[in-house]
Amino acid sequence: MSILPSRRRILAAGTGAAIGAGVFGTTAASASAAASPHPAGSEETRTLDELYQAALKKGEKLVIYAGGDTPTQQDSTKAAFKSRFPGIDLTLVVDYSKYHDVRVDNQFATDTLVPDVVQLQTVQDFVRWKQQGRLLPYKPAGFSKLYDAFKDPQGAWMAVRVSAFSFLYGKAAVGSDAPRNPLELVDPKWKGEIASSYPHDDDAALFLYTLYTRTYGWDWIAKLATQDVQFARGSNSPGVAVTAGQKAIGVGTSGSAVPSSTSPSTWVIADGHPFMSWGQRAAILKQAKNPTAAKLYLNWQLSAEVQQSSPNGWSVRTDITPAGGLKPIWEYPNAHLDGFPTFMGDRAEVERWKQTFALYFGEVKGDPTPGWLGLHPGA
Repeated sequence: MSILPSRRRILAAGTGAAIGAGVFGTTAASASAAASPHPAGSEETRTLDELYQAALKKGEKLVIYAGGDTPTQQDSTKAAFKSRFPGIDLTLVVDYSKYHDVRVDNQFATDTLVPDVVQLQTVQDFVRWKQQGRLLPYKPAGFSKLYDAFKDPQGAWMAVRVSAFSFLYGKAAVGSDAPRNPLELVDPKWKGEIASSYPHDDDAALFLYTLYTRTYGWDWIAKLATQDVQFARGSNSPGVAVTAGQKAIGVGTSGSAVPSSTSPSTWVIADGHPFMSWGQRAAILKQAKNPTAAKLYLNWQLSAEVQQSSPNGWSVRTDITPAGGLKPIWEYPNAHLDGFPTFMGDRAEVERWKQTFALYFGEVKGDPTPGWLGLHPGA
């Protein structure tokens, strides 16, 4: 049986209301936060098991809106959470962050809020929602160990994982002639061999391309535009193309810099050349119907057991050593960790960059023409 109808109901709650100024307004919700067993401003002192039992006792059902490219992208997270905390009914809805934030704004305006937790790439939304009083100030256990740029001082939001974009190549496809840095991608020998996510469709890919432009100049962008790059929507698409053997190189995608002799591809970061990273932010909404389960989720995400198993080797915590000999992400100046939130906060500048790259690389293909809430097939 298809799960699509129930999924659409979860996504579309509140869409029957007319769109008005309230959707994008700044009026804060009047709902009060649930009482907390620990003093305001202090870190959580309950263990994961204690939080788990408290959520079970209340019969809470957790709903999370998470940013991602495909509906199944967070299946491993969902499976791990349900394995660790059986009996907690978790609905984890994955879609592009730029669709989720509009859904949430409409739900605020129509008093039909669905998620308890939002975990999104659109970092600027967390600043705005805090200003509007929409977020529940809360500090999970280990909050003090988070890198300073990865948390709001009052606990309104925090990063639960490190994300990073660069380029990768298939080892078999490039052989001994692998590109060492992004500058080499415009070599004519790679013509027709590159896949990329559209920079004007994904803000993280967009920021990566702005870094390339600022470092290598517009001539480099013009040369790349002649390389017959296969552009597609979704930051997962370059890796898919490389893994399938369709292309040798993928640009604007995530990966791991941890050395691996078994991986068929290599994700590249090079000294003196740009890549980009950020902390994927998460927050509990003040109107959350399941606040204890939401707190359990944040505590679990920030726990040592989860942070030590980060797929890219990096942790948001300062007391966890990265895997594979990597340095903490904040020790890579070419990762531009502080640059992405600043970039995302200037929406007019973001739109100018989008329009410019649309001229260079063409219109986004594969866009199913979503409605104003982004309710599209497979969402």
